[in-house]
Amino acid sequence: MILTKAQYEEIAQCLVSVPPTRQSLRKLKQRFPSQSQATLLSIFSQEYQKHIKRTHAKHHTSEAIESYYQRKTEYLKGKCAFLEIRRSANRYLNGVVKNGAAPVLLDLANEVDYAPSLMARLILERFLQEHEETAPSKSVINSMLRDPSQIPDGVLANQVYQCIVNDCCYGPLVDCIKHAIGHEHEVLLRDLLLEKNLSFLDEDQLRAKGYDKTPDFILQVPVAVEGHIIHWIESKASFGDECSHHAYLHDQFWSYWNRFGPGLVIYWYGFIQELDCNRERGILLKACFPTNIVTLCHSLA
Repeated sequence: MILTKAQYEEIAQCLVSVPPTRQSLRKLKQRFPSQSQATLLSIFSQEYQKHIKRTHAKHHTSEAIESYYQRKTEYLKGKCAFLEIRRSANRYLNGVVKNGAAPVLLDLANEVDYAPSLMARLILERFLQEHEETAPSKSVINSMLRDPSQIPDGVLANQVYQCIVNDCCYGPLVDCIKHAIGHEHEVLLRDLLLEKNLSFLDEDQLRAKGYDKTPDFILQVPVAVEGHIIHWIESKASFGDECSHHAYLHDQFWSYWNRFGPGLVIYWYGFIQELDCNRERGILLKACFPTNIVTLCHSLA
């Protein structure tokens, strides 16, 4: 699905004040019925991640973390800057004392407009700091988030679990789903290349040859797509917005171009039409596998 910049901005504008819930995604689909569910989900996730990056710092101050965790309310004493944060004080510990099964942590995350999985990480780190002699390592935290049954407190384990399963943009469950979807589209691309009888080297084969930064597939014999020579193909199981595309250009695509020549990027869930502006420089964008491939055999014929 290729969108104009105006179409994309209309969708993004609808997400400004929308909580990151599956119910919000359903409403978005009703608002834009002509767009695919996968495209809207990708845009939904990317826009929310931008929002979290903008507001990340305020949730990681020591004052914020303590206010999310501590048992007793502290008076502001003139600290008006922390008013919004202090309103949430006592929510976790006091809340679970009243009802350990209630989604206290999830409600808190929604109230302060923070990703549930990230809120769970904050509270889990604070809990372990209080109950362990040494600060918990990142690997230990990640392991407990992947498997909350490892958390030594049963109530907190349940609270973390509720956050993980109800977060549609962050967390180990989302990471696993994204990885599976990305792999699925790489397999699809491989099958399409084989179907076209195109000879290629995949990422694993290229790394075995000593390449450290490689596209998903290098064509051993270049092809032409819409009049442009293609040496490599990169699969992206996401929507190509300005932020992600410019980052990919800087971190990946231009490096591939310098090393292997011009190539093709497939954004399976679509992209902003105006971003496909580097064709003459050697980077072509498509939203699906091209059907009009010209091979060397065709050229000779």
